[in-house]
Amino acid sequence: MRTVDGRRRDLAAMIAPLQRALVAAEQPVLRAHGLSMWGYVVLDALEGQPVRTQVALAEVIGADKSRIIGVLDELETEGLLERTRDPADRRARLVSITAEGRRRHGEVQAEIQRGEDRLLARLDPADRETLLRTLALLADESQKA
Repeated sequence: MRTVDGRRRDLAAMIAPLQRALVAAEQPVLRAHGLSMWGYVVLDALEGQPVRTQVALAEVIGADKSRIIGVLDELETEGLLERTRDPADRRARLVSITAEGRRRHGEVQAEIQRGEDRLLARLDPADRETLLRTLALLADESQKA
């Protein structure tokens, strides 16, 4: 955890290799379920809040609003989400997850987490719980910043 001179490594230096490995491990799962990484990210965001405007959705997932249109088109064609006009603002579109989208998201998430559990199994149970709780806290805090 410390460098040769005794300093702590930067968080990004520790997290980036892990993130690359986790994303690489997710790719075959996503392909097997016919989803792109962005498609999964969209479904995951909608699972947390079932209805969002396209603009709010893009903001939450950190994507340019025009960049996700193709992803939304694919997911809608597959019946995983629906887009409707916002009655409060006819220019805006509301995006909502469908029952099929919820089902597919749940299958993919369960399979991804089984893989993650193999990695987490290297930690003792108390450390595993501390890590998961701390990551959730930091993820929530980073959304506020």
